[in-house]
Order: sequence, then C-alpha cells, then structure tokens
Amino acid sequence: MGKTTVGKLLAKELSWDFYDADDFHPAGNIDKMSRGLPLTDEDRGPWLERLRELIEHCIRADANAVLACSALKKAYRDRLRVGEDVKFVFLRGNRARIAAQLQKRRGHFFDPAILDTQFDDLEEPQPPERVLTFEVMDNVLDLVAQIKTQLRR
Repeated sequence: MGKTTVGKLLAKELSWDFYDADDFHPAGNIDKMSRGLPLTDEDRGPWLERLRELIEHCIRADANAVLACSALKKAYRDRLRVGEDVKFVFLRGNRARIAAQLQKRRGHFFDPAILDTQFDDLEEPQPPERVLTFEVMDNVLDLVAQIKTQLRR
C-alpha cells in the first residue's frame, strides 16, 4: 500500500479527481529511473513545473483533486504550494517497509535499487510547512479515514 493506493482511495472517498505525479514525468526521467539512475533536482524541474500547472488548472477550474506525489524536498513542496487551498499529506514509512512494498509492485518504471537515494533526498516536513503527517499502516482504509478526517478540519 503506497501513495498511489492511498491517493486513489482518498479521492474516491471524497469524490475528487485523482492524478498520479508519475504520469507527468518526461520520457527522459522515466528512462533514467528505469535504468536505476536517480533523478537530480535539474531532472525534476520540468516534472515539478508540469505538476504546478496541473494544480493551478485545478484551482482555476474549482476542481478538487488528490495528487499522489513524491515531493521529497521542501523546495519541491514550496514550488507546488500555489495557494492556501493546496494541502499536503506526508505518508511516513521506514525504508524496510517501503522496500517491501516496491518489491510487490509490477509494471512500474521505478527501479527499487534507487530507493536509498530517495531516502537520502527526503526532507521530512517540519511544522512551519503545515503538512499532515501519517504513519503508513497495514489497514489502508483506516489510514484513508484518518486523512479524510484531518483534511475536513
């Protein structure tokens, strides 16, 4: 159970649109990750810009949405925070748990071998960012219910 599973279920519960940030990567990023090469900040620039445009479009259209995204660094989250209506949810999981989930995933371009670089890049959200943080748990429905409750506050 990862960010996409949680995001899809949350969007369904809220009757909102769902987007997976992985679908917005340029071809070069997908190729690089599929070869087990980590992305740089420079690689992520065009991807983040596409996501920012998506968020701005949703806000202009007054369309609520859930975007499953690995915004690992504060600078990435800052770039995506285009207004007060944008809320962030951080799903915290330890490396072993995330690695186990990745081993179960099929048909995705991300090579689990670069997971360590993701954890190296991770800047966990701090209180001034106003990010809702939840521990990854086995019962995804409970997790989604907790997120939904906190979002409504």
